[in-house]
Amino acid sequence: MAGTTPPGPVASAAPPQDSGGIGADREVPSEAGTDVDTGTDVDTAAEADAAHQALVRDIVAQGGLTDPAWRAAFEQVPRHLFVPYYYVHGSRGYERLWGEDPDPVRRRRWLRGVYGDEPLATRMRDGELISSSSQPSLMALMLDALDVRDGHTVLEIGTGPGYNAALLSHRLGAPAVTSVDLDPEITDAARSHLAAAGYRPTVVTGDGARGSPQQAPYDRIIATCTLPSVPPAWPEQSSPGARILAPVATGLVSLEVRATAHGPRAEGHFLHTPAYFVPLRGASPLSGPVARSGGVPRRAIGNELFRFLLTLTAGSLDPHEALSLWEREERPQRERYGITVADGRQWAWLDDPEGPYTWPLAG
Repeated sequence: MAGTTPPGPVASAAPPQDSGGIGADREVPSEAGTDVDTGTDVDTAAEADAAHQALVRDIVAQGGLTDPAWRAAFEQVPRHLFVPYYYVHGSRGYERLWGEDPDPVRRRRWLRGVYGDEPLATRMRDGELISSSSQPSLMALMLDALDVRDGHTVLEIGTGPGYNAALLSHRLGAPAVTSVDLDPEITDAARSHLAAAGYRPTVVTGDGARGSPQQAPYDRIIATCTLPSVPPAWPEQSSPGARILAPVATGLVSLEVRATAHGPRAEGHFLHTPAYFVPLRGASPLSGPVARSGGVPRRAIGNELFRFLLTLTAGSLDPHEALSLWEREERPQRERYGITVADGRQWAWLDDPEGPYTWPLAG
C-alpha cells in the first residue's frame, strides 16, 4: 500500500498526536509487532494462545475486565481469527501483514500486532480507511459500560471484522446479537470470521443509522463508529430502560432510554475516556477542532479536553465563546457533558440538560 493517503483514525482511546508521518493520527500503529524474534519459525497456534492470554492479562493489569463474564469472553474468543490481515505504516508507506505470509518473521510480526493492545486498520479502499479492529482495552471498557444482563438483546452498529460481535455472542448467546455494517464486503467477511470461531449472530448489511428494525426492540445498542449526533432510529428501536453507548465527537456517551408520552427520551453523560473511531459512513462529517479554532491560543488547542468541546459544539458555539466557557468552568472533564435526545430534537449540555449551557447537535 505504498504511497496511499494516510487513513483516518481507527478505534483507540489515545488522542491524535502530531506524528507527521501518519497524518497526525497516532491510531494506525507504525510498524506493529516489530519487536519480534528473528529466529526460526514457531508453532503458530501455541504462540497465538500465549500472546492471546498475555493480552488479557495486560487489559486486567490496566484495571479492565473486572466482570468475570467479560474476562471469560476475552479469554475464549481469539482475536487472530478476526484479523487475518491488517495494514501498518512503515518507511515505504502502507503494507499488509497477514497470517498466511510464507515468511515466518512477517507472520510473527502479524501475530504480535494482532495481540498488541492497539487498534488495527483492517480494510482500506482507494487509500481511505473504511474498517478497523478496535483497541482491545477500549472494547473491554465499552462492553463493561454497556452493563448487559443475561437475556438482554444487543444491536451493534459497525460490524468491522466481527470480533466485538463474537465477544457479545459469547457473553449473551448469538441469537441475542445483531450487528449492522454498510459494506457487504465487510459483513461477508465478518460472517466468515464469526462462523470460523463458532458464532452465528445476525449480521445485517445496511445503514447503521437506521438500526435494524426487524430484530427490535433492543435492550442495549453499542456503536463502534464516530457520530456527529445520535440517530433517532436508535432510541425508537430501544426497549424502555435500554442503554445506548455511542462515540460522539471524541468521547463515549452513555444514554438511558425511557418511555414518555411524546416518545422515547434518551439521556446521559459522557464517560471519562476519550475515544477515536472510524466515522459512521454516510453520516455528516465531523468538524475538525483545529480547522475551526479561529485564532484561539495554541495552548487551548493543544488541550485534548478543549478540542473535545470544540468538536461537540461545532456549528453551535463560536470557538472564542467555547474558550471562555471552558476557562470559566475550570476546564471541565468529559463526564460533566451529556446529550439528550427527545421530542424530535437532540442537544449537548454541560452539567444539566435544562441548564444554561446547551447546544443543538447537527444530524
